Amino acid sequence: MPMALSPGLLLVAGSFAAFRLLNRGLERLVPPPPSARRNRWKWRNIWTSLAHSVLSGGGALAGFCLHPGLSEDLVGTHPPGAHSLVAVSVDLSPFSANRLPGMATAQQGGYFLEDFVDMLCNQKLHQSWELLFHHSVVIVCFGIAVLLHQYVGFALVALLVEINSIFLHLRQILLMANLVHTTCYRLNSIINLGTYVVFRIATLAWMTHWLFLNRENVPPATYAVGTVGMAIMTPMNIILFYRLLRSDFFKSGRDVQREKEQ
Repeated sequence: MPMALSPGLLLVAGSFAAFRLLNRGLERLVPPPPSARRNRWKWRNIWTSLAHSVLSGGGALAGFCLHPGLSEDLVGTHPPGAHSLVAVSVDLSPFSANRLPGMATAQQGGYFLEDFVDMLCNQKLHQSWELLFHHSVVIVCFGIAVLLHQYVGFALVALLVEINSIFLHLRQILLMANLVHTTCYRLNSIINLGTYVVFRIATLAWMTHWLFLNRENVPPATYAVGTVGMAIMTPMNIILFYRLLRSDFFKSGRDVQREKEQ
């Protein structure tokens, strides 16, 4: 008798397909400007990432507002429908109170797989290895939540970083559209750095602190994965913060041109 596939894995596969379709259709919805036509796949990729960040970052905030118990128990609290939403990337049905907590983590399963494949097929390895490595770590960590039906609250905390990702992606879109020397770009750069500190660096620091305090309540294997994940993500994000500072506030013409060509 054939083994039945996990509903969570089926939802991940479905969400992968949904983001793939979104990626293919975005060029018609948001045509690339002349300056971005040499790199059409990247234009589509960034807009897909922006859609994901808006949904997941907003969903994470809504999840904590509608289900305060998640912040008290990041391991075992499991609102109705949350597991499905951890696995699914885009939920097209109307939002309801018992679905929003997982809506945030929903973006991760299929989205990161789709983005991983998209970069692997369209970008040179030396240009994308950092993001491919990042996505691999995220896929493993969120895969635990999907398979174990636990750590939904912890996954939502991790998704707060996507609030900053909204401005990171907007920055890249403005860069590709040759709008670097505009008020909009400058304003986005300031908001980007501010949300980077609050929602990315501070969030990762809090997650690391939580893991340390709760090490006795988390299974050794899961604790090891979480610790390694934090050890990888923290220096990567500090390096990216330095690059953003140098590029947007101490940049040279060479830095801007290099970013546009990547």
